[in-house]
Amino acid sequence: MARFIIRRVLVAVPVLLGLSVILFLFLRLLPGGGPAEAILGQHATPQLVAQISAAQGFDRPLYEQYFNYIGRLLQGDFGSSFIDGRQVADTFLIRFPGTLELTMGAMIFAVGLGIPLGRLAARHPNSWIDGVVTLISLFGISIPVFVLGYSLAFIFGVQLHWLPTFGQIDPRLDIPPVTHFAIIDAILAGHWYVIDAVSHLILPSIALGSIPLAVFTRITRASVIDVSNEDYVRTARAKGLTERRVNSRHIMRNAWLPVTTVIGLETGALLAGAVLTETVFTWNGVGSWVVTSIQNHDYIVVQSLVLIFAVIFMTVNLIVDVGYAFLNPRIRYS
Repeated sequence: MARFIIRRVLVAVPVLLGLSVILFLFLRLLPGGGPAEAILGQHATPQLVAQISAAQGFDRPLYEQYFNYIGRLLQGDFGSSFIDGRQVADTFLIRFPGTLELTMGAMIFAVGLGIPLGRLAARHPNSWIDGVVTLISLFGISIPVFVLGYSLAFIFGVQLHWLPTFGQIDPRLDIPPVTHFAIIDAILAGHWYVIDAVSHLILPSIALGSIPLAVFTRITRASVIDVSNEDYVRTARAKGLTERRVNSRHIMRNAWLPVTTVIGLETGALLAGAVLTETVFTWNGVGSWVVTSIQNHDYIVVQSLVLIFAVIFMTVNLIVDVGYAFLNPRIRYS
């Protein structure tokens, strides 16, 4: 198993190196005459351009800039924002818990509802139950996230006044940000604050989890039907095993393989792609930070966040590969 993990890590190294080259060139190829001009935008003056170029090393040879860039990355220095001057790593550690919390809420919603729906449809293929589940999955994967988000906010927040529509927690509660996870901080603060934190999480989790819900439903349905037609399943039933044992030991154990892969991929995608949901619900996460940085021409932040997102996505894929190898031992020995 250790050799399997090492191979996967080594495969990721050239990918990250290639991405670092692309991101390095991204900032240098921005329109406007140069990276300093692109960052300053309409506020660019010869004095400011010279100052920014000297501070960021844009006036040095290209190869020297790249090696300095790699050296800083290896030391954990992802640069600093031109807007507030704060280190990207420090702001990321404050905002990422919000994105992680939202992703976990979306995945709980998608997995908790999508897999049972997929199994239900697989047990009744080509029936009205299968048709209803298919309709739900098509709706979930077709409707844009921002449309669903605004619709949920309007119905349950504006019209019914059931759930809050913005933020991670009511600012009037004045809960100290100990971990920057709203639910954990609410639990630490005590009383009924956790109810408020969970209520803020419901609508954005549903909006963000709608597409993964549809994907998990369809993948689970297809995988269960495919495994159910295998010879070893028919043999297990012919031996007189109970249907519950056949489902748990023979069908679902093998049907989990493609489902696990998709869960991992969707988790990585949500961690790096909650931009629209965070913007709609004014969620203090990394996604909304990306939008603000692009609007403010804070390209150093954007450059660093893309690289961090890539590392997160590849880490999640590595975890999925290891989990896949545990589910199917033939993989780690191949």
